Amino acid sequence: MNVLFVHGMGRTPISGWPLLHQLKRAGLKIHTFCYLVSFEPFTGIQARLEKRITEIASCGNYILIGHSLGGVLIRAALSALQNTRIPPPERVFLLGSPIKPSRLAQRLKPNIVFRSLTRDCGNLLGSTERMSEVGPIQYPATSIVGVRGISWQRGPFKGEENDGVVSVSEVSAEWLTDEVNLPIIHGMLPASKRVAHIILERLNT
Repeated sequence: MNVLFVHGMGRTPISGWPLLHQLKRAGLKIHTFCYLVSFEPFTGIQARLEKRITEIASCGNYILIGHSLGGVLIRAALSALQNTRIPPPERVFLLGSPIKPSRLAQRLKPNIVFRSLTRDCGNLLGSTERMSEVGPIQYPATSIVGVRGISWQRGPFKGEENDGVVSVSEVSAEWLTDEVNLPIIHGMLPASKRVAHIILERLNT
């Protein structure tokens, strides 16, 4: 089984090393995809990811793991590849990946530092219209959600459970196969052995 890991915004493939190390020890073949939101628009990154998924699919059975924006990129790429002859993934795992517009991105949108660092991808995350254009996943998909953020009423999450970056409702959808909540903050999801255990458990069943 091949694994393609797509990291989150502002991160690198190294952020997933603890998780990927556990999967490698279990016998899975690890692949990664890298991007920089400060230098590429969302569509450019998506186009490169489509090619990468095509390459991985030619190697045999595969799964996709996307952390945060990485999951949004995976959804967009799979939607574009849906009518091609490329074999679908066995399963997709979304780690704290927003399905609805990000409240935090909407709140930070006026901030010039946020805009200059995240550019087009940051704009997409806070846009209701653009996020709605990223289609659902047509294959088995598991959302792994952190719930260790502070649920204060005056914050962007209005008291809702969250991982410090996204709330539970932002990463939930009816088309998901299942959803798992863990007491983990957003940045630690791709570094969690518990996440690796959940992924292996789903693959074994």
